[in-house]
Amino acid sequence: MQFRTQIPLLKSNNPIDYNSKVLSFGSCFAENMAEKFDYFKFQNETNPFGIIFNPVSIEKVIERAVHEKEFTEKDIFFHNERWHSFEVHSDLSNSDRQELLETLNKAISETHKQLKEASHIIITYGTSWIYRNLESDEIVANCHKVPQKQFAKELLPVDVIQKSIQNTIALIQTLNPNVNFIFTISPVRHIKDGFAENQLSKSHLFTGLHSTFDFRLSTMNYFPSYEIMMDELRDYRFYAEDMLHPNQVAIDFIWQKFVENYMTSESITIMQEVSEIQKSLRHRSFNQDSVQHQKFLANLQQKINSLREKLPQVKF
Repeated sequence: MQFRTQIPLLKSNNPIDYNSKVLSFGSCFAENMAEKFDYFKFQNETNPFGIIFNPVSIEKVIERAVHEKEFTEKDIFFHNERWHSFEVHSDLSNSDRQELLETLNKAISETHKQLKEASHIIITYGTSWIYRNLESDEIVANCHKVPQKQFAKELLPVDVIQKSIQNTIALIQTLNPNVNFIFTISPVRHIKDGFAENQLSKSHLFTGLHSTFDFRLSTMNYFPSYEIMMDELRDYRFYAEDMLHPNQVAIDFIWQKFVENYMTSESITIMQEVSEIQKSLRHRSFNQDSVQHQKFLANLQQKINSLREKLPQVKF
């Protein structure tokens, strides 16, 4: 008897290996996946402008990076003793105006280069709900705790999401026509918007994304992280204490599904080697001067050297 749903996954025709260069944008779930890429020592960059949840704001920062349109003083503002930009996450905010501009413009030049060199772009959409600045009439990526009366909350229509996704793809392809795309919808529940409103938000993302591409025929890829969380795991024991974010068990499970379908078999073998080294590096000996521990360290260094011969870019 089958007691569990299993989400069917199509193996990628353009899988990721250790020579791949992965660039990710999107919600906090993109950060969860990036931590896995980092742990296994892939060439990976994530959210150069911080966590961004909605498609239009992701499109805007990618447009800046593609056209190398620098931030100027008119793009930033002072609030609560810090300088911010409505286009990026508050992690980039700074108490010094010039330092913020330098950080933002460095992110633009670096992201431009990364977009050119990337073999795979992963985009994780989190929500269709957006906040529009009433003064500028612009959609913001982050409100930076500015009073809510200065914004209008709106649900992005499906056609706007669809157009934004198309624009994002076209922008990136002007720099890198051969890049591979992997799209996913974040499994994080945005129930502060409301339970029904969260489902409505996700449904707009699904409709906008799947009406843009037929993922069965397109070279674009769709990874069902939301569906795995909702249908395969389907239990509150797979959520963190806030009951909104996937916990580590869930993240590990979704990552394993990703690996099985988006990584080469050779990469999976190397990942096992990397994992052994990572676990050994975290080992703490009771007696660091013992002969046994010195042998352990010598063996570990031999494993690291052996891996570096195959992959010089890997550093521990």
